[in-house]
Amino acid sequence: MSLRNIDYDQLCPSLHYLHVSELRACCEKLSLSVKGKKIDFINRIIHFIKTGEKLNLSEYPATSVSKDRNNLILSPNALMLKGIYKNDLKTRLFFKEIIGGHFHFTAFGIDWLESRWMDGKPPTYQEFADMWSKEYAFRKTYGSAPKAEWAYINFVKIYLTENPNASRNEILSSWELERAKHKELVDKFFKGYL
Repeated sequence: MSLRNIDYDQLCPSLHYLHVSELRACCEKLSLSVKGKKIDFINRIIHFIKTGEKLNLSEYPATSVSKDRNNLILSPNALMLKGIYKNDLKTRLFFKEIIGGHFHFTAFGIDWLESRWMDGKPPTYQEFADMWSKEYAFRKTYGSAPKAEWAYINFVKIYLTENPNASRNEILSSWELERAKHKELVDKFFKGYL
């Protein structure tokens, strides 16, 4: 099984417009795992359609996972481990102490942390703070590309740029029309594929 490039070029972005429940249903139709986040479902579907291989949800290496979920230590030299790290008020206040009052939780921070955990190289809180500060300064100067899985947020930004006086109802109606187009494309693809 392989996917023609034109189909892939249309299918991949359209999958980002689907709800998680709809992506889960696509995975079920293809007998793929239904565990993980939205981006996991999308990657799993695309990989399977391109290669015919089923991707399983990757496991975190033992070095990245806390053995004691009750042993949270917030200090610059402590490791940030899966299972005890939290995006909570206590952690945010700690980062504000070592980074500054401008600290806030970000998608780029979580993505970096997830990547380090998957690589079996959990960072210390100080390493995270250093990365976050450097990335924050870069993005403040150069901006950042929006994540594809944020289809709704990206749509609203573009829509408001083109229609600055649009009401909330106009935005929502336009979003639903756009989402319906993408869902129809995905549905047509799966009817022809299965």
